[in-house]
Amino acid sequence: MKKGKNILFGVLILIAAVAIGYLVYYFTSQYSNEQIYEDLKEEVQATPTATPEPTAVPEVTESITPTVVPTTIDFQPLWDVNPEVVAWIEVPGTAIAYPVLQSASDDTYYLDHTIEGAAGYPGSIYIESNNHATFSDYNMVLYGHNMKNGTMFADLHRYTDLSYMQTNHQVIIDTPEQKLTYEIFAAVNYSDAHILNVYDNMTLEGRQEFLDSIYNSSGIFRDDVEVTAADQILTLSTCITGQDNKRFLVEAVLVHE
Repeated sequence: MKKGKNILFGVLILIAAVAIGYLVYYFTSQYSNEQIYEDLKEEVQATPTATPEPTAVPEVTESITPTVVPTTIDFQPLWDVNPEVVAWIEVPGTAIAYPVLQSASDDTYYLDHTIEGAAGYPGSIYIESNNHATFSDYNMVLYGHNMKNGTMFADLHRYTDLSYMQTNHQVIIDTPEQKLTYEIFAAVNYSDAHILNVYDNMTLEGRQEFLDSIYNSSGIFRDDVEVTAADQILTLSTCITGQDNKRFLVEAVLVHE
């Protein structure tokens, strides 16, 4: 009997050791994966510049071509790591400052792969193939994890507070060609529907249907920002803890300089 107890005790010790080893490996790998983004943030800032002052969003009656503002991001260090980097996103006032990736072959690849190709969390901020890398589409949808340690798109959840939204109200997208400034107008709890497949962004009717779905959702809205189906918008999408069939969206409209 004593021998049997010793064997059982030994098995339990082995299981505990394996579990502890896995946890150490998991968190060490996650930290290593996240550290690459911190290192890149220091490399890509070509020239520090002040955040552009917001301008009023005009009432749009026809398509408007915004003035091209040159990028201040040095993309070469990013491309040296991964040529599939298509943009850089920054949300002033939050911890969000990351490269944006787009896989040439698998839309979900960067859901669980870093810019270096390391598997697992935190993944990457990414767009899918049904959006153009030039950020010229009506609705650009960016995806990122809601990490418990506050990285990636976790800070989007701070936009459940209207006063926070009014203070931290811009999203900056740098492509290799230009800097784009977006004004945040809504943050909502939304379904997990694939937005770009559900709504026809090639028609004003489809665009309006999407806008209506946003304004009919539960969330926070700014009444000082007008958005129409003729505007270009940005959708930032992340998970909601404990609600696998829901997504938290932050919506922003392109500001025309």
